[in-house]
Amino acid sequence: MASTGKLLLADVAFSGVKQIPSNYIRPISDRPNLSDVHISDGSIPLIDLHGLNGPDHLTVIGQIGQACQGDGFFQVKNHGIPEEMISNVLDIARQFFKLPESERLKNYSDDPTKTTRLSTSFNIKTEQVSSWRDFLRFHCHPLEDYVHEWPSNPPSFRKDVAEYCRSVRGLVLRLLEAISESLGLERDFIDNKLGSHGQHMAMNYYPPCPQPELTYGLPGHTDPNLITILLQDDVPGLQVLRNGKWIAVNPIPNTFIVNIGDQIQVLSNDRYKSVLHRAVVNSERDRISIPTFYCPSPDAVIGPPTELIDDENPAVYRDFTYGEYYEKFWNKGLVKECCLDLFKPSLNTT
Repeated sequence: MASTGKLLLADVAFSGVKQIPSNYIRPISDRPNLSDVHISDGSIPLIDLHGLNGPDHLTVIGQIGQACQGDGFFQVKNHGIPEEMISNVLDIARQFFKLPESERLKNYSDDPTKTTRLSTSFNIKTEQVSSWRDFLRFHCHPLEDYVHEWPSNPPSFRKDVAEYCRSVRGLVLRLLEAISESLGLERDFIDNKLGSHGQHMAMNYYPPCPQPELTYGLPGHTDPNLITILLQDDVPGLQVLRNGKWIAVNPIPNTFIVNIGDQIQVLSNDRYKSVLHRAVVNSERDRISIPTFYCPSPDAVIGPPTELIDDENPAVYRDFTYGEYYEKFWNKGLVKECCLDLFKPSLNTT
């Protein structure tokens, strides 16, 4: 619960509070230290996908492989998703979070097993400190299984967001082919490892915060899924850990940020890295971000491919199902240590 009597943070934040409620205050050792953050200034690669289907194909594959290996994050332009569609989905998200409290609460649930739900922070049932965000999270593949659960207000939500989901899925599948190829695997290798595939989306809403130095929108974490495609509005907030320093990734209009999740780290046998990132907040403006999380189906078996294992590069992880992994992630919560170490073969085996 965001504060006494209010289920959602936005309704607390806009009630005129001058100090954040105590349940949002991070311990001194775990605060953003905003003055020590670097501006990205090109340090997160920006890759032009226009060349994927032409004579520059191998160059772009090389750039993607290098970004996955060195950064775990990259930005893409000329990705094929129309500018109008991008601005439209951001507008719809903003309209949703501006709806009256009673209308928004029709979608509220603190049950993480619900496939469409509005909630706040991360896992309000288990976390010790709350995060400064509200979120609408929903499943979107296969679309026909889930669209009827989505909000019906704003009126165009289901139609327009479904079109956006289809377009982003097309982009993801192109990127997965490129990542497979960059590892020296068949282009359809990762696609074939995902079972029936899963796609979830979130619309994150970060209200203005009177004391942004004391809390996070989301604390540092890695993504448990395969790959995340992030759309953000024009308000900075995303930060990525690089060489021990937090780097602010400021928005570039009509680009997406792509980050490697834990499952690609496993499928690359640790060649590619799932890196820590976080969301910070500010006192002036609200912020919206819309991540698409692409993941294996729960029964898909994930593990390092035999093609990437030899005497010099033994398997770093045992095989596991994605359902097993996600359950551990959810129970553990957003902490700096990701769950991957739990899936390494025991050093004591003989």
